[in-house]
Amino acid sequence: MSFHSTAAQLVTLAEAEGGTHNSLNPFLTGGGALFILLLLLWITTRFNRDR
Repeated sequence: MSFHSTAAQLVTLAEAEGGTHNSLNPFLTGGGALFILLLLLWITTRFNRDR
């Protein structure tokens, strides 16, 4: 079984199962992830008092 045929079967399976989740807004998910990463960056720089 080649990589291409396996990928094609997985795509077919994903389409049969509905494909995407309508309840997940990509902008909200990406914005939330960006906010969390910026918050972690801010916390890290607050605790790094070596400089």
